[in-house]
Amino acid sequence: MTDLLFGLNWPQLAAALMLASTPILLAALGELVVERAGVLNLGVEGMMILGAVAGFAAGVETGAPLWGFLAAALAGAGLALLFGVLTQLLLANQVAAGLALTLFGLGLSALVGQGYQGIKPPPLARLEVPLLSEIPVLGPVLFRHDPVVYLSLLLVLATALFLARTRAGLILRAVGEDAAAAHALGYRVVRIRLLAIAWGGALAGLGGAHLSLVRVPQWTEGMTAGAGWIALALVVFAGWRSGRLLLGAYLFGGITVLQLNLQAAGIAVPVELLSMSPYLVTILVLVIMSSGRARAALAAPADLGRPFHAAA
Repeated sequence: MTDLLFGLNWPQLAAALMLASTPILLAALGELVVERAGVLNLGVEGMMILGAVAGFAAGVETGAPLWGFLAAALAGAGLALLFGVLTQLLLANQVAAGLALTLFGLGLSALVGQGYQGIKPPPLARLEVPLLSEIPVLGPVLFRHDPVVYLSLLLVLATALFLARTRAGLILRAVGEDAAAAHALGYRVVRIRLLAIAWGGALAGLGGAHLSLVRVPQWTEGMTAGAGWIALALVVFAGWRSGRLLLGAYLFGGITVLQLNLQAAGIAVPVELLSMSPYLVTILVLVIMSSGRARAALAAPADLGRPFHAAA
C-alpha cells in the first residue's frame, strides 16, 4: 500500500524529506533573524560549507559528533562576524561583502578539507521517541530521527515566539524596520545587528555540519551545492515568517528527494533542472531586493540591506 505510485515507498520518502530539509531549514532560520534585523547576508553558502568541514573535522578528530556540531556553529559564527565587522563597523556594501564571504568560505573549506576526503565520520545516534516511534507509518516518518532534526523544529517555534512575543525580538524587528528611530530610542543598533549576524552564522554552520555528518555523511569539496542560496531565497518567499519557512524548506527538500528516487525508479528527470535552481532563485531574490515595490508587497523589513551609521 505504500508503493502504489511510481513504485516508491512514500513513508520512507517522507522521512528522507525531513532529513534532507534540515540543513536548509537551519540556515534559513538563521538568515531570517539576520534579515529581520535589517542586514542582508549573501554569505550563507560560505558559512554552511565552512561549518560542514569544521564539523566534519572536529567530529572525526574527537570521535564525537556533538563536538563536531559545536565546532561548526563556532566556525559559522566566526565567519559571520567577519561579515559583521566589514558591514556594520567599516560600512562595506552588504551584497559585495556577502558574495566575498561565500567565495572565502568555499576556498577555505577546500583547503581545510584536503585531508578528510574518503573518511567516514562517527555516527550520530537516532532519537527514537518511546511508543510514538512504533506507530505504523507515522512512527518511522516522524519519530525516528537524529536530535538535530528535532532541534530544527524546536528552533522554528522558538524563532516565531522570540520575534512575536519577546521584548528582545520586538527590539530586533524595530532595528530592521527603522534603525535610525531605534537608535534615537537608545537601542544599540550595531550591537544588536552583530548578535543577529553571529546567530545566523551559527545556524548556517549547524546546517552545514548536519549535511556532512548525518545526511551524506562524508566530506566532499563544494558539497553544499547551492543549499545556502536556496536558504536565502526561502526567507524571501516565506515573507520573513518562520512557519512559512518550514513549509518552504520541506517543499524543496521533498523535491530533491523525490527527484533522486524517481531517477532510481527509472523515470527520467533532468538533473540539470535542480542543479540550476539555486542560481535562478538567487537572481530572482536580488531582483526583488532591488525593487522597492516588490519589497513592500512581500512585507520585507524596511531597512533591509541599508547601512546604518550613528551620527556623532
